[in-house]
Amino acid sequence: MEAILSKIKVEVNPNLYQKEPFSSDLGTSIVKEGSKLIQELGMENFTFKKLSIQIGSTEAAIYRYFDNKHKLLLYLTAWYWGWMEHNLVYSTANLKDPAERLSMAIRLLSEGPVFTKNEYLNPSILRDIVVNESLKGFLTKEVDVENEIGIFAQVYKFGERIANIIQEINPSYKYPKTLVYTVLESSLLQSFNSQHLPGMTENGLGAASRFQFFHQLVVNTIQNGN
Repeated sequence: MEAILSKIKVEVNPNLYQKEPFSSDLGTSIVKEGSKLIQELGMENFTFKKLSIQIGSTEAAIYRYFDNKHKLLLYLTAWYWGWMEHNLVYSTANLKDPAERLSMAIRLLSEGPVFTKNEYLNPSILRDIVVNESLKGFLTKEVDVENEIGIFAQVYKFGERIANIIQEINPSYKYPKTLVYTVLESSLLQSFNSQHLPGMTENGLGAASRFQFFHQLVVNTIQNGN
């Protein structure tokens, strides 16, 4: 299974780039090395000038692929959520019980991807970027326009699949999407807090504990909801 997934290239909204990055060696270097630099430096300190030095190219060449570093961040986060959707589909393909599929979905949300090997981009690096940087990608004045042109399609599709599982379990529950995205955003924030703001969570709240917390939260909410 992982061998199949490792060769998958996630399709990302073309509005995010000027030229498809994986259409050339330079574009591939831009997204691969760019993801590493964003992970290392953070968005505040990351620049196309630093990236150009890293890949031995020019800033002008990078701008032929991406308008700005904001678009590159959105590209990487969209890629991550597309990869997460693949993880959800493959890891639940043989699970008939919706409760088991929901458990796997919550595990993905709280712990990150099950499959962590890919020939195009490193899912573990993308996970780190999403936890530490992704809020900076959509808490902007441009978010409404970006939403209208489908920039957030990948995360919507991923969340919709989980909401559908919730509706299988309790068709009368009124807020499946709200619950899914509450857990999605909260799980990222708790991952961030456990690394950087430990006073906002219990000591030693690792991936397994996050899973237990969110699993209990979701299951109880669905069971008690109308």
